[in-house]
Amino acid sequence: MNNSAGNAGRLLWAGLRALLVLTVITGVLYPLAVTGIAQLAFPGKANGSELKDASGKVVGSELIGQTYDLPLKEGEETAAPDLKWFQPRPSNGLGSNSVNTRYSIKLSGATNRSGDNEDLIKWVTEAKAAVVKDNSTADYPVKPADVPAEAVTSSGSGLDPHISPEYAEIQVHRVAENNGLDVREVEKLVADHTDDRILGFIGEPRVNVLQLNIALKGLVAKG
Repeated sequence: MNNSAGNAGRLLWAGLRALLVLTVITGVLYPLAVTGIAQLAFPGKANGSELKDASGKVVGSELIGQTYDLPLKEGEETAAPDLKWFQPRPSNGLGSNSVNTRYSIKLSGATNRSGDNEDLIKWVTEAKAAVVKDNSTADYPVKPADVPAEAVTSSGSGLDPHISPEYAEIQVHRVAENNGLDVREVEKLVADHTDDRILGFIGEPRVNVLQLNIALKGLVAKG
């Protein structure tokens, strides 16, 4: 009986020591080592790929898309886009935070609707009409056929921070007009912030909307 109790005690003590050692290694030393390496090797990415404006204020992450809307007016369910800025992809169908309404949470996910879904067709049709209307100026009419697919559809996450150069180009005249800028200045801004395919063949050329709008803000300030 005493031997059994002694054996059980030794096993329990061995298990406790293993738990303590593994907790220190995997719960303290390993996370500290990984965090330290990340901070030394690529601190920007390790800290969320934050982007700052000219004043040094963090205004977002280059990995997460955000909206550029006017303040919501009384009686409105959806805020109107602020046409001074380049607009991102739409993010319809993601729902809203109904669990804790003290916080505004941007949910991530796809609409999961088929190509013949009535809601999706309605969203795309309305989005295309809005893109044509919002971006047409007196000397630059936008045609429905010119509107790229990503201008009227959300990405799989709904948080895509990029748009195509084609969608950015459609917005150039409207952005220039609303900010009192020369069209050629804004076109150069888009060209300077267009990233090519990764390694020359992976993905498509893209424009990070937040980076572009930060540069636009700087250009407006200079003017």
